[in-house]
Amino acid sequence: MRILNGDEIRLVEQRCFERYSTEAELMLKAGCACFSEIIKKFENEIKGASVCVFCGNGKNAGDGFVIARLLYCYGANARIVLADKAPSIAEPLMYFEQAESSGVKVEYFTEKSANADFIVDCIFGIGFHGEARAPFDKVFKAVNESAAKVISVDTPSGSNATTAEVCKNAIKADLTIAISTLKYAHIQPPSNAFCGEISAVDIGIPEDCYDENYPETIEFEAVKKCFAPRDMNSNKGTFGCQLNICSSYNMFGAGVIATKAAMRSGAGLVKFMLPVSAYPFAAAHLTQCVFEPAPENALGTLSKNAINLVKEQLSRADSVVIGCGLGVNDDTKELCEFVLKESEIPIILDADGINCINGRISILKEIKAPVVLTPHPMEMSRLVSKPIAEIQENRIKTAKEFAGENGVVLVLKGANTVVTDGEKVFVNQTGNPSMAMGGTGDMLSGIIGSFVAQGMSAFEAAKCAVYIHGLCGDAAASKISQRGILVSDMMDQLGALMSRFE
Repeated sequence: MRILNGDEIRLVEQRCFERYSTEAELMLKAGCACFSEIIKKFENEIKGASVCVFCGNGKNAGDGFVIARLLYCYGANARIVLADKAPSIAEPLMYFEQAESSGVKVEYFTEKSANADFIVDCIFGIGFHGEARAPFDKVFKAVNESAAKVISVDTPSGSNATTAEVCKNAIKADLTIAISTLKYAHIQPPSNAFCGEISAVDIGIPEDCYDENYPETIEFEAVKKCFAPRDMNSNKGTFGCQLNICSSYNMFGAGVIATKAAMRSGAGLVKFMLPVSAYPFAAAHLTQCVFEPAPENALGTLSKNAINLVKEQLSRADSVVIGCGLGVNDDTKELCEFVLKESEIPIILDADGINCINGRISILKEIKAPVVLTPHPMEMSRLVSKPIAEIQENRIKTAKEFAGENGVVLVLKGANTVVTDGEKVFVNQTGNPSMAMGGTGDMLSGIIGSFVAQGMSAFEAAKCAVYIHGLCGDAAASKISQRGILVSDMMDQLGALMSRFE
């Protein structure tokens, strides 16, 4: 699914008007598609229910007038609530008059207008920016205080389709029906938290109305195509060797998680290099990997004296994950620099691996092998020397620019994780807030490394891993709860979930 900003979708629609369709025809298609989606989601629940379709005085209202008429004919007790004034634009006015002629009641907004079983929000759509002026501020407040299920058409009113900013009292939807494509408001904070469940509907805009290379969502079928059937004559070498250079005395669990994730996602052999003092603790949790206990320093982290062992193991591996629980000091910085400069196999740089190159990211331009960086917003903030708030407000732009400038694949973690190689951008929609805990990033890095070791490109491995990692979070949360799951619960889902891609 494409992701466009407000200006881009307006241009697409304008091309459609010029080449194929009148504005009125497209408005009717949008209203009909949204009606069908509402019925699909709520079926008989909406028959006989009270439904208030809140409409502004712009073109988004036209969709609402069509929806109100169709819901009324379907058997809902639907009425139109004019948030401000009656429509005056020709196309919405036509559908307003049709709705009235069909028997749909019309009222102007009052404090009691939000008393309903369902509210359909057709007040602004992609046209909103800034703060809500009167009377819309009161309308938004009334909708949010209502006990009704709220369905927003295109974007929740009060959210900016392009910047994802929200105004005070922006409408918080239970379901948002995106028309034609997703918008930035659906996938970037803070407005992505106002959308509820998101469904997209196709209204028949031809392909030649769109430009190329918009950001896209990661889709199941695209992920599945990346996995070839396993040959019956395979051996462990067929599925690659992954080297994890991870952990320290205080954070041995990070490497354990990355290693378990690599094994659960299909790597043929996983080698785990860690400080000697951390080995007994890690070995109590792992039996299937090959351990490489290595020299350490007084801090309980790997020592620069491990470089020869690192060099030897890099020559025998197909991917390397470095950074999970590694620690940040002069020794680990030297190790990271060695791996980045000398490795000829793809590198997944996570956590302390990323922190080890802070202030000297120019090293990324000296690398011979493909590199995947997996920062969370705070780590990204350190990499680009910008506030976290600015990173979150411009997730797609920030990630794409960094990846392009440094020649890497970047995985900017968080809700709607962004994956980009600097040219193409993909946004993930799997996962949920239960995954906001220590260890989930280590699991993701292990999976990316595993897919690379098995033969995927770094970019494809990152996309597939992010999608499947989110599925693990969704499956674990559905079985337990969002508050109560552990990374081990996600890991328990991983092996079985891989069956969906075989």
